[in-house]
Amino acid sequence: MISREGLDHAAWLELIASRLRAAIARRKPMLDAANDACRLCFSEADELPGLIADKYGDLIVLQFLTKGLIRADVAEVCVRVLREELEPAAIFERPDPRIRELEGLPTPSPDPLWAAGQLSTADRVSTADRVSIAAVARPVAATEFHLNDLVFHYDANAGQKTGAFLDQRTNYAAAQQWAQRLDRTGSALDVCCYQGGFALHLAKVCRQVTGIDSSRASLEVAERNLQANRARGDGKLGGAEIDWADVDWIEADAFEILRDWSQAGEKFDTIVLDPPAFAKTKRAIEGALRGYKELNLRALKMVRAGGLLVTCSCSHHVNWADLEASVAAAAADASRRVRLLERRGAAPDHPVILNLPETEYLKCLVLEVE
Repeated sequence: MISREGLDHAAWLELIASRLRAAIARRKPMLDAANDACRLCFSEADELPGLIADKYGDLIVLQFLTKGLIRADVAEVCVRVLREELEPAAIFERPDPRIRELEGLPTPSPDPLWAAGQLSTADRVSTADRVSIAAVARPVAATEFHLNDLVFHYDANAGQKTGAFLDQRTNYAAAQQWAQRLDRTGSALDVCCYQGGFALHLAKVCRQVTGIDSSRASLEVAERNLQANRARGDGKLGGAEIDWADVDWIEADAFEILRDWSQAGEKFDTIVLDPPAFAKTKRAIEGALRGYKELNLRALKMVRAGGLLVTCSCSHHVNWADLEASVAAAAADASRRVRLLERRGAAPDHPVILNLPETEYLKCLVLEVE
């Protein structure tokens, strides 16, 4: 849904500009030195179907996920508004491989849509000079951004989605806070840790943290993130210097390693399950629920009595009732009693529109395990 009235193309471009400015205005109060990354535009939730804009430090990444948006003048409007409102160093476009295949969309160029200091007079210099100037002026696609005062490395041409998972920002902080509140700060396990979002937050308060992911590239970024935060030397928690945990990164299939560890009697005080979307279509729901139950069953067998389990689903097609039923069934099979501490969703830069149920996709259960 774009409009209840007919629009010519000029009016559509004006509407894009005004709605994108409104979306940015809603997010600006969420941005500060400790949190300089967020979703600026969330498709239908901001009345711009198919348009995603994410800010990572001084870089902005756009996704155009519908054919009607694949136009040079649409990109120009978005770039102009983003430059005027936020003054980024560069603006890139990234594809969503699955959507691109389904919708028959072209592959965008890896070059930025816009970058500060781009040469506009390159045709006036010699070929040799142009090469040397371009090498210096070529915009850098890598930067750093901050979530909850932690630093993360970012590369606009690498990683999943637009590069990181901004929707979990408030859940990262909640996992850290609940681990402290329940005094479950001995050993922690972050399953499907990607680049270390939950693991790094838990490493601020726990003595030992283990992160598991099937992607070696993601784990390498997670280690860089850990070292970058340790090296800052200005980390404070409750007025005291942060005593960072010992952190291990393990490249492994989550199902296989959890099965082996649960059978071997491994135990943790806090476990986080943050798997990728198991149900990308309605037809995949049944298999997805089996997957969620299996992961939670294995985790519940490894959580110490009184421990914390944070379990997530980013599958829109798996609703709250289905997720909770899967976890309850896993708890019954594991002979564990679980107490619901919180139901959580995506961070507020990913707003839920009540009459657009597709905007509510991320679900997070915070559980105390007896």
